[in-house]
Amino acid sequence: MDDQQARALGAILKKKREETGISMRKLAAIVGFNNASILRLERGELAAPAPDKLARLAAALEIPLADIYALADYAVPDELPSFKPYLRTKYRDLPQEEVDKIEAYAQKLAQKHGVNLKGPAPGEDE
Repeated sequence: MDDQQARALGAILKKKREETGISMRKLAAIVGFNNASILRLERGELAAPAPDKLARLAAALEIPLADIYALADYAVPDELPSFKPYLRTKYRDLPQEEVDKIEAYAQKLAQKHGVNLKGPAPGEDE
């Protein structure tokens, strides 16, 4: 990511943080950063923020991760994750047994209707 991209990313993060009314200190606590890291990101002073840190910021600020990764010049996957990894990632706070139940029910419905839970085939709409 070059300086211009870092500044653009920082401006978007700051704008979204301010729109949501979250202080820099509170955002830092939510995502597990220190205040200085948030400040440096918002100023565009970090040229290579870690993808996992960007993911936590995107989630906290409700910004699509693909948008954040694109701004940071990180590769954005074209395909969707398969169902189980999606559930584990999206609903981290659910107990594993509940994720398993959701997956089993989804598999049952998919078989009934002839649907593949691995996602759309290449060229199909999501």
